[in-house]
Amino acid sequence: MLDLQTEKEIFDLGYKLVAGVDEAGRGPLAGPVVAACVVIGPDFKIDSDELKLVADSKKLSAKKREQLFSVIKEKALSVEISVVSHQVIDKINILQASLLAMKKAVEACKTQPDFVLIDGNQKIPGLNKRQQAIVSGDAKVFCIAAASIIAKVSRDFLMCEADKKYPEYQFAKHKGYGTKIHVAMLEQYGPCPIHRRSFAPVKNLLK
Repeated sequence: MLDLQTEKEIFDLGYKLVAGVDEAGRGPLAGPVVAACVVIGPDFKIDSDELKLVADSKKLSAKKREQLFSVIKEKALSVEISVVSHQVIDKINILQASLLAMKKAVEACKTQPDFVLIDGNQKIPGLNKRQQAIVSGDAKVFCIAAASIIAKVSRDFLMCEADKKYPEYQFAKHKGYGTKIHVAMLEQYGPCPIHRRSFAPVKNLLK
């Protein structure tokens, strides 16, 4: 059950500002990876209905996620995103690109946290802050779940913009993930400029 217990435990240790960090777009065949950082303080409050919606974010419609996006931006002390391009992903690999995006998202926050909670099993290299990585953190910790929503909505918007530029690939429908329709379009038209050349389905078509 998602609640603010993890954040409360950290505040009880004397930390003043806690951030949750997550990324969206690790798996797609096209487009960037987007990370988000959401910073809250000990007096942060969100009503129970909104808390429940954040907990169920993976099951929500795009419209509901967009509503929560606005709620989180309004109530958190700082909300920032970072976008790392498909070119960088191809150059340094998707794991390193995801960690880089998360580092940049934290560093971009106007209100800097003194403790960072990260979704996954790895801390952020080169980030000079107390950190804790939490596997499935987006289902357990509020500020990570909030960051997950911010990252997802932000990346979806970018992929809808890409759809206008490359309509034949239908990016607005699948957001670059390797769905049946995306793979079919990829095979029909070949890779476009935002496809990730280092990912097997794209790489194999280029051979």
